[in-house]
Amino acid sequence: MRIIANIVFLVYLLLIFSDLYAQKRERRPIQFSGIVVTSDSLKPIPFTNIIIKNSYKITTADFNGFFSFAALEGDKIVFSAIGYKKAYLTIPDTLSKNRYSIIKALANDTIMLSETVIHPWPSREQFKQAFYALKVPSDDYDIAMKNLALEDLKILVREYKMDGSMNYKNYIDQQINKLYYAGQLPPNNLLNPIAWAQFIKAWQNGDFKSKD
Repeated sequence: MRIIANIVFLVYLLLIFSDLYAQKRERRPIQFSGIVVTSDSLKPIPFTNIIIKNSYKITTADFNGFFSFAALEGDKIVFSAIGYKKAYLTIPDTLSKNRYSIIKALANDTIMLSETVIHPWPSREQFKQAFYALKVPSDDYDIAMKNLALEDLKILVREYKMDGSMNYKNYIDQQINKLYYAGQLPPNNLLNPIAWAQFIKAWQNGDFKSKD
């Protein structure tokens, strides 16, 4: 009886050690390859993203839907492409060879779009009339346009002080003007009939009147 008990104990220990060895066995690397196709017409899906779940490894299929990369037994693979539902696959851990090939089919993903109403316009003139008839609300755009009024900009330009770059540009322009008229008299606008005509027209329009 004692011998039988010892044999049973040894068999029990062997079973425990074999189970622990199976659990601690490292997963083998394999070459995982295949083609991603549509589920209805079996056409290749180009540039499908193939991700190993819970890792940073990602591969993209080529234009013909083909892919090939190194993975491990038991890896969970995620297939995703625009317009198709995600698909999942677990690489078997009972492979007899170090390579695994598949043909993965993805189903179309139906996307519900909001309703769009198209208004037909018989002619370009009617479209122009309808466009001009639109009432644009008074918002920030109108405020911005008022701020950009020409007269206000003129006042701001006169009151705005020049910075360093503007002073430098003004100085360079004066020096260029002096060099341009070096050795000769600069033009005098008091004798320019065009300048006088512009002055008289501006005076008649009241451009020199003070504005409150």
